[in-house]
Amino acid sequence: MTVFFRHSKHLLASLALFSVLGMMLAMRPTPSAMERVIARGELVVLTRSSNTTYYEDQHGFTGMEYELAKGFADSLGVELRMLESNDLSYIRYAIRKGTADIAAAGLVATAERSESLRFSTNYQNIDTLLVRRLSSPRITNLSELDNQKVAVSAGSSHAELLIKAQLDNPELDFQEVENATPEQLLALVEDGQVDYTLINSNSYALQRALWPDLIADYTVATDMPLAWAFNPKDDKSLYLEAQRYLTQAKADGTTAKLEDRFYGHVEQFNLYAARSFMRHMDDRLPLYEGLFKEAEDNSGFDWRLLAALAYQESLWDPQAISPTGVKGLMMLTNDTARQMGISDRTDPSQSISAGAAYLRRTHARIPDRIPEPSRTWMALAAYNVGFGHLEDARVLTQRQGGDPDNWQDVKQRLPLLAKSAYADQLRYGNARGGQAVIYVRHIRRYYDLLVWAENSRRRDGTLVALN
Repeated sequence: MTVFFRHSKHLLASLALFSVLGMMLAMRPTPSAMERVIARGELVVLTRSSNTTYYEDQHGFTGMEYELAKGFADSLGVELRMLESNDLSYIRYAIRKGTADIAAAGLVATAERSESLRFSTNYQNIDTLLVRRLSSPRITNLSELDNQKVAVSAGSSHAELLIKAQLDNPELDFQEVENATPEQLLALVEDGQVDYTLINSNSYALQRALWPDLIADYTVATDMPLAWAFNPKDDKSLYLEAQRYLTQAKADGTTAKLEDRFYGHVEQFNLYAARSFMRHMDDRLPLYEGLFKEAEDNSGFDWRLLAALAYQESLWDPQAISPTGVKGLMMLTNDTARQMGISDRTDPSQSISAGAAYLRRTHARIPDRIPEPSRTWMALAAYNVGFGHLEDARVLTQRQGGDPDNWQDVKQRLPLLAKSAYADQLRYGNARGGQAVIYVRHIRRYYDLLVWAENSRRRDGTLVALN
């Protein structure tokens, strides 16, 4: 009896201690969403891999969503960690579960999605377009899609639009494809497995040249807001900080500069040029791809950038020659060939290695403080117009209050080198600077197409499966 009593005292004391500890833990405030990010030292962002959000190029990871998210993480003083998923249902689930802090995935902030997610202010507006083959009937109203094969990504804003359209037109039918990317849906249309799909206007603008036999000539919806998504169950601390960041980014021109960076080099579509590029990518590029990759190892430049440069110069024709006497895949002058130590400019191996080495030499002359990708775009401009004229444009940019280390500012001044009022005040005089701007824009366009072609059905021949 006495022994039992002693054990009971210890048990009661332990219970009392646990009760006090429990009360203390209950009184401790739950960390806010912002405090969790700061304590963790990283911002976890969930995104989709696409040319409008997040992808890898010669300088590493980039994309509109990535650059905005990186800027936000930097403003918080934390690292950025990106997670990827093309499953829109999973993205919503992961945000609500807390797997990621933010979804920055090119999401349209629809009324339906706002019931389960908290959206930030928009950072970009897009239109929703209907895509068809050039040989398919043109659509002027969704009601005309009766008895047509239509496919969209499951859980997308495009599916929501079609579900709403079904209320007025029950005969409208469509298929939702799980985890489908825009490229995969475009491939289904091109191959005739479906007749129509929907695509965001920013995505269509970037990759239309990859699909020259498709057209988007009917606008289903306009001014659709792209925004970041947050867990509505969280406190608003991180959300409000993101609101301040995005509002400031729009006010100080950051988002405008990013839009210009990712979309500003997309010129008016030319069907003939697009078909020629696709044909040459299939027929000519494989003949020299190994040489471009070898030049990448020697020069450090992405082989696709070197291939884009060569396409701009010669359309991948080793026998190409200009009226001024430059020739070969990289269209080298005699002087440049001598500097690079090659004897035959029409030999593909010699031409590619010399062109890559010359670009590397030019790139090395660009001041180290100039960040990428501006440094590479300037090197390409100098490859075309000459290093001295590029420096003149940078001097002029600084005189006019622009940033001489930013390509977006410098490219606005390069055309002025053709005007005596400006050229006469500069060291190297008159130059066709406007041509250099177009030159760089074309190379960037070809480079992007080569990068995105590798990420799409264009290079691997795969299609998503339809049920």
